Amino acid sequence: MGISGIDWAPESNRLVTCGTDRNAYVWTLKGNVWKPTLVILRINRAARCVKWSPKENKFAVGSGSRLISICYFEQENDWWVCKHIKKSIRSTVLSLDWHPNNVLLAAGACDFKCRIFSAYIKEVEERPAPTPWGSKMPFGELMFESSSSCGWVHSICFSASGNRVAWVSHDSTLCLADANKKMAVAALYTEMLPLLAVTFITENSLVAAGHDCYPMLYTYDEGQGALSFGGKLDVPKQSSQRGLSARERFQNLDKKASSDTNNVTLDTLHKNSISQISVLAGGKAKCSQFCTTGMDGGMGLWDLKSLESALKDLKIK
Repeated sequence: MGISGIDWAPESNRLVTCGTDRNAYVWTLKGNVWKPTLVILRINRAARCVKWSPKENKFAVGSGSRLISICYFEQENDWWVCKHIKKSIRSTVLSLDWHPNNVLLAAGACDFKCRIFSAYIKEVEERPAPTPWGSKMPFGELMFESSSSCGWVHSICFSASGNRVAWVSHDSTLCLADANKKMAVAALYTEMLPLLAVTFITENSLVAAGHDCYPMLYTYDEGQGALSFGGKLDVPKQSSQRGLSARERFQNLDKKASSDTNNVTLDTLHKNSISQISVLAGGKAKCSQFCTTGMDGGMGLWDLKSLESALKDLKIK
């Protein structure tokens, strides 16, 4: 069966995968071989995404069963078990991200909503301290829900402090909720193609990307409670213009039903949609490098200092 989600736990060096077979596997490196352990998710639809918690003692799986499976290891029985979060979810869960406190979990779904739940498991962790999102956090408690977007929520991300959460949806909208402002939501309706990935690089700056094939900077003004576009981060290379040969013209006519002589090659680093953004260095509080992966099979490494020197108008707050 196809694998639909994968995540790595860097401290314990374990992998977790989920797929269309409705199960998850935890992979442990023994010698030079990765050994899988089956985790039964108790779902009747395909699993869509998976994410380790910050302390790596549990992981969350979103699925088409309109629920989230929170999985943890039960020492007594030497087995992975799971609990379900079902409250309010009306469609497939597409994206997940953990709060730094290892308890709160943000989820984006096909019902156009962003939600934050408590994933507190008393068997593996101590009672959590109060947060700006709320003080009472029994398992499955709905801490926040927003419907500011009108599209599938493709990606969701907490800030380094955990007091802000941002998400992007299929209606080309970027939204940010600030727990310190009574969970007020700032929404920016962009003119771009739909965004598929977003991450914080500082407490007030985000990088998002999607079907436009290049990463973009967005900034949050805490005083005004508003988001703004900060600039395109891809520096295009100058390509020499040339005419098409007779053979190329015929190939275009055959493949695209067009004999257009214009060069249709993208001048961006990625030649297809960007599906994931990962922070490489500095963390979400002060990121210095990040990585993009795309549907073109490519991976791009981006250095923010180099970008700031190459793009004069770029300002990262």
